Amino acid sequence: MSAASERPGLRSGHFRLWHNPQVRGVLIQALLLAVVAWFAWEIIDNTITNLRQRHIASGYRFLDSTAGFGIIQTLIPYSEVSSYGRAFIVGLLNTILVAGLSIVLATVIGFIVGIMRLSSNWLIAKIGTAYVEIIRNIPLLLQLFVWYRAVLKAMPAPRQSIAIADAAFLNNRGLYVPYPIFGQGITWVMAAFAGGILLSVLYGTHARRVQERTGRMPPRLAASLGLILGLPLVAAFITGLGVSLDYPVLQGFNFVGGLNVIPEFTALFLGLSIYTAAFIAEIVRAGVQSVSKGQTEAAHALGLHESTTLRLIVLPQALRVIIPPLANQYLNLTKNSSLAVAIGYPDVVATGGTILNQTGQAVEVISLWMAVYLSLSLLTSGFMNWFNARMALKGAPSL
Repeated sequence: MSAASERPGLRSGHFRLWHNPQVRGVLIQALLLAVVAWFAWEIIDNTITNLRQRHIASGYRFLDSTAGFGIIQTLIPYSEVSSYGRAFIVGLLNTILVAGLSIVLATVIGFIVGIMRLSSNWLIAKIGTAYVEIIRNIPLLLQLFVWYRAVLKAMPAPRQSIAIADAAFLNNRGLYVPYPIFGQGITWVMAAFAGGILLSVLYGTHARRVQERTGRMPPRLAASLGLILGLPLVAAFITGLGVSLDYPVLQGFNFVGGLNVIPEFTALFLGLSIYTAAFIAEIVRAGVQSVSKGQTEAAHALGLHESTTLRLIVLPQALRVIIPPLANQYLNLTKNSSLAVAIGYPDVVATGGTILNQTGQAVEVISLWMAVYLSLSLLTSGFMNWFNARMALKGAPSL
């Protein structure tokens, strides 16, 4: 008989069970799950108790009640007699609008500045460096105040507006531009536009396969532009689509008619785009520098120009490094749009805050906010993961 087997603890079944890694892992996970469930129940029970003590009704029925307040920017029909639910949707659409446009502009600026930082021209490289170091080290909220208070609100009054070709007017109440009014047949034109996008995607897939098979690159850009722009023009010609412009006109103390781009939107759009572009520029610079110099030297040896080497050799490989952190910046930009409430832009947080103050339904409104930002983040992550998978390096074919 060995010395270990003589100890009573080792002969116990419970002792052997605890030293089983699988059983021990299950027990620890069950204990952690129980703690989390207890914590969640305490929060729910405490919330329900507090709501009952303050005689606050729970539920989302308040969304059907009349809102009774106006919103300065609406993408869908809305008035003071609309419901709280419609007001919340208006705020959500405003958030999606400013986040989507800011992502596009931030990406363009970020790629340009990132390439500038790698330029062999001393002045261009230093301008890119100064942009990154200045913009990313100033808090976004302060930048929003600068754009809104020091730039846009400092514009002249409507009567002293800055006229652009006597058609657009810029003042401290925003930019007024002509608004296009389409006649009958716009549905067919929009359908042709959507069809053009679909056909351009299919053609791009076909062109890529041709390039992989033959090494010859079909004219993708010209064909895509022809499909996306040409088909709607043909549809407009066939249907006889008429377009008229509604010009802004100064009446009294302000302009009426036309399309008004409010300064709150412009300040948030510029602030988010310029601030996020500084981080995207660093991501682009790191991605380009991750590509081996041998790739560039080989392209130059083949006689490719510097810009052609960057566009066809370096950037396609750098994108595999750029895309994952780029997705994080898109998520940050979307969440940073909630700072709109500081300058009065009616995003989902601002409209939800007004609803919360009028109804007192704090738990419900906060849950809607969380659901909105969680959904937007998951959709953005899903799209970027799909795009990253398409750009991933394919495995070498088996011999």
